[in-house]
Amino acid sequence: MTLPSSEFPPLQSIPPLVARRGGPVRRWIGRSILRLLGWRMVGALPDESRFVIIAAPHTSNMDFIVGMSLIWAQSIDARWIGKQELFRGPMNRIFRRLGGIPVDRHAPGGVVDDAVAAFRNSDRMVLAIAPEGTRKSVTRWKSGFHRIAFGADVPVVCGFFDRGRKLVGFGPTVWPTGDLEADIQRLRRWYGQE
Repeated sequence: MTLPSSEFPPLQSIPPLVARRGGPVRRWIGRSILRLLGWRMVGALPDESRFVIIAAPHTSNMDFIVGMSLIWAQSIDARWIGKQELFRGPMNRIFRRLGGIPVDRHAPGGVVDDAVAAFRNSDRMVLAIAPEGTRKSVTRWKSGFHRIAFGADVPVVCGFFDRGRKLVGFGPTVWPTGDLEADIQRLRRWYGQE
């Protein structure tokens, strides 16, 4: 995915309602990693206290490093969902401290219900999900992010990785209508994945 560079302004400050975590050292680490890797932060987040960020296209292990660096650089208090295999051994404690929530992709069961309940019990919450559910190229996105957003009555923010221009950031904010197929099609169209 390559977006027109004029479409997004540089990402400056995060709106006041967005959940925050971390201080100047964490911000410096995040910004330093992005600078070292040559990535720039662009776009804008909505001034909302609760929302789901979809992070796409998710095709590389580097997405985690770039995405976490963005989160740290902007002091966003974000949780993220990852496959349970990532949480084995010493990485379990590290990933959980970084906001990770392990999911068994073969038996996702109550993940949607648990996430909806967490949103309803939180004044401020940001949850990041890769809609593809994998790093492989897929023709169909998983629907969990939409079911979470619709069930919790929160918007979906289009987070993106533009590897061609080394831009990472946030695009439009979309409120789910309840029409799963139409909403996902509209989001995929924005990402150029029709």
